Amino acid sequence: MADFTALEDWAGDMLRKLQPQQQRRLQLDIARRLRKDNAERMRAQTDPDGNRWEPRKAPSTTLRSKREQLRQQAKQRQPMFAKMRQVRHLKAKAQGNSAVVEITGRAQRIARVHHFGESDAVTPGGPQYRYPARELIGISQADYDTLRDVLLDHFQA
Repeated sequence: MADFTALEDWAGDMLRKLQPQQQRRLQLDIARRLRKDNAERMRAQTDPDGNRWEPRKAPSTTLRSKREQLRQQAKQRQPMFAKMRQVRHLKAKAQGNSAVVEITGRAQRIARVHHFGESDAVTPGGPQYRYPARELIGISQADYDTLRDVLLDHFQA
């Protein structure tokens, strides 16, 4: 995990000299960049540390029609959270004195269950399953470097 203290000390004075509108613009730029990086990690099925997520549970072949088995096999080949990484669910915004990347709406509950590895119903009213923890949103060392580059670009412009 990146330590932001050094970055705060380095950029703190320059950030305080910015007008509120400039600060908000910079926060939004940072949030958008972090959203893009997190969406790319979700596409690659990795957590911020670079570790691969545990794959989907293999579909059961019992008590299913051939059509359902084929549908489940096709689902196995698709990446997880394809819709969750879309801009309509993965929001970037400037909020107060911070840049925020969050999953919103109904997808937020699903994201929480998977991010922390909680237990949830597979289908509404269906059986419970303990999902493995898959860190969906986070900050990596590469994000820390990107953040520094965004700040440098902003102050040089």
